[in-house]
Amino acid sequence: MNYNSTIKWIFSKLPMYQNIGAAAYKKDLKNILKLSRHLNNPHHNFKSIHIAGTNGKGSTAHMISSVLQEANYKVGLYTSPHLIDFRERIKINGKMIEKNFIIDFIKDNISFFDDNSFSFFELSVGLAFEYFNINSVDIAIIEAGMGGRLDSTNIISPQVSVITNISYDHTQFLGDTITKIAKEKAGIIKKGIPVIIGENKKEISDLFINIAKQKESEILFADKLIDKQYDCDLKGVYQKMNIKTSVQTINELVKLGFIISKENIVDGLKNVKTNTGILGRWEIIGKAPLIICDVAHNHEALSIVLNHLISMEYNKIHFVIGFVKDKNLNSIIDLFPMYAEFYFTKPNIERGMDQLELQNLFKSKNRIGNSFSNVKLALKSALNMSKKDDIIYVGGSTFVVAEAM
Repeated sequence: MNYNSTIKWIFSKLPMYQNIGAAAYKKDLKNILKLSRHLNNPHHNFKSIHIAGTNGKGSTAHMISSVLQEANYKVGLYTSPHLIDFRERIKINGKMIEKNFIIDFIKDNISFFDDNSFSFFELSVGLAFEYFNINSVDIAIIEAGMGGRLDSTNIISPQVSVITNISYDHTQFLGDTITKIAKEKAGIIKKGIPVIIGENKKEISDLFINIAKQKESEILFADKLIDKQYDCDLKGVYQKMNIKTSVQTINELVKLGFIISKENIVDGLKNVKTNTGILGRWEIIGKAPLIICDVAHNHEALSIVLNHLISMEYNKIHFVIGFVKDKNLNSIIDLFPMYAEFYFTKPNIERGMDQLELQNLFKSKNRIGNSFSNVKLALKSALNMSKKDDIIYVGGSTFVVAEAM
C-alpha cells in the first residue's frame, strides 16, 4: 500500500459522519474500547487534556497546544474535522503525522479492521492515540468529535477536562434542549479531575456544578476567573471566550506541576497559527476585496461571526455559502442581512445540501442570490461582482471553507 491507496481505503471502507451523517454515528464506546485493547491501550501511556463543547473546541485546543509548545513540551494534538489534508487531525508540535506512519498502521492492522465494523472517527482516534504513544508526547490535547459521554475520545483519563460552551447542534443525537445537550457534554467530567467551563450560561451552570460535585471534581468557570486581555493571532470576537478558557486550563496545568511561564502564555497566544498550523478561523485569504473564511456552522457561532462581520466597514457584503442537508436553517437564515449578495453552493460531500434547495430556502426569507454547482465557481462569481472595498464571506460549512482555501 502507498499513501494514496491507504487514504482511499480509509475514506471508502469506513463510515464517515461528515459524508453520510447518522449512519456513521456509534451510540456506545464498545468499538473504541475493542480497538484500544487491540493496540494495548496506548492512551494509558500519555497525559492528556480533553475538550468538548458545541463551539470553540478546535480553537481552544490549538491555543492550549501553542502555549505548551512555547513552554517546550512535546504536545500531541487531535482535532476534527480536517479542512484539506486528513493528517491535519493528528499533529505533534504543529507537525502533521507522517504518511508512512498511517500506511504502516493500516497495513499492520488491516485484517483486524476488516473483521470489525469501525467508523472513520473510531479509527482516526485509535491512530492518534497510537501515534502519540509511540512518539512519547508529554501531553496530548484531545478534542471530542460530537457530544462527550459516548464520544470515542471519552476513554482517556485527562489531567483537565474542558467544556467550551453549549448551544444547539447535532440535536438529533445529543437532545433537543440545552439541558440535554449539556448532560451529554458533561459526560467527559471524570471523578476527581478538574473541569473548566468556558461559557457560564445561567440555565446550565447548576447542572455542571451538580455533576462536578457528584464526581468530586473541582469546577472552574473561565469567564469569571480570567480578567487579563491577551493578544491572539486567531482573530474574531468569538475568540475572546476561547482565550479565557485556554488560559484557565493552563493555570490548572501549572497547579498540577507543569512549568509554564506568563511569557509562554503571551507568546503562545500570539503564535497559534505559526505553532499549530490551524486553518479556517476568521481566515483572510484575499484583500481588496477582503475575503474571509470561517468554519462557523450553527446558529450561535454564525450569530457571533455575522454580527462581527456586519459591524465592519464595507461597501457591500457578498456571501458564498453552503450547508449540509441535516442543518435546520429556519433561524439561521434570519441571521444573514437581507441587503447583501448571495452565492449559493453545495459542498462536495454526500451530505451537502443542493444549491437550488438552499437558494429557495433563502429566497423564501427575502435573501436573493444565484446558485452554483461548486464552491470555486461561486467564489469566482463573487470576485467578479465585487469592488475593492467590498467583503466576501465564505462559510456555512467546514466543507465549503475547505474547498475555498
